[in-house]
Amino acid sequence: MGDVLAGIHATWEFESDSVLIRFERGIRTPKLFQALRERRVPHEALTSVTLTPGRRGTVVLHAVPRPGADPLMEAAAGQLKDTCDPYRLVLPAERETLAEYYADELRAALTATAPLDEREMADRYLVDPPPAPLHFKAYDGKASFDGSKVSFRWFWTGASSAKWKAGDQRFGVPELCGVEWRSPEVFDGYLRLLRRGDQEQPTQADHDPAAVVFGLGYGPVHESLPFAAAVLAAVRTSGPAPALDAGPVPVPVMATGRRDPADIAERIRHLGELHEAGLVTDDEFSAKKAELLAEL
Repeated sequence: MGDVLAGIHATWEFESDSVLIRFERGIRTPKLFQALRERRVPHEALTSVTLTPGRRGTVVLHAVPRPGADPLMEAAAGQLKDTCDPYRLVLPAERETLAEYYADELRAALTATAPLDEREMADRYLVDPPPAPLHFKAYDGKASFDGSKVSFRWFWTGASSAKWKAGDQRFGVPELCGVEWRSPEVFDGYLRLLRRGDQEQPTQADHDPAAVVFGLGYGPVHESLPFAAAVLAAVRTSGPAPALDAGPVPVPVMATGRRDPADIAERIRHLGELHEAGLVTDDEFSAKKAELLAEL
């Protein structure tokens, strides 16, 4: 094919073996689309294509992803709103005939790629995950992923006593077996790392050192979901660590020593926001700031 179909917030380019989706950037474009920027979806990562009426004089071209083919959709686990679904292209109703043409062309390409009865759970990710490094601020800490390990650095006021007792955390990808993401747009949203072995994790995410919890303005979808997808993809492509198969491994605590100055500055800035909001007293602010500066 190679043709381009421009819709609202995105453009689809139909290639011989894939669909290249480019998302627009603008104040009305969903932030998740802006964060994803561009995605190449191989035909083998799709199961079907539909064209249905949309809202307010629009039609929706929907390429249905194959289960297990896209780490983003697997991490989302059906929690994305339709308006944030990267596989939906919304077009003005006057382009319905053109959209039907491309839908038929794409259906034919999918049929040629593999029989429909073979389009079941994919044994590997076929769509690339968002690239590392990635990071975001949760309510109780800062989450970072550099491609090989996940780090949680707790905020002084947001983190529970259980997390402060455990200390800041680092998890190598081979230690993990999965990721659980609960959307920040619902009550009690969180990102939890699932660990290999027989280790039991606290039921409540705010007591689990392998989880960060979301809150109003903390861990938004466009930051935390790509993060979860990237970690999930890294986990699937890495083999289990031999040492972890033998039994539980203690939750790792950050090694002592000099800390990252950028992280210290971020913590002091966050502490200052709490102080200005009246959530931290003058004495508490001064004492904690001195403690953080002493770690440099």
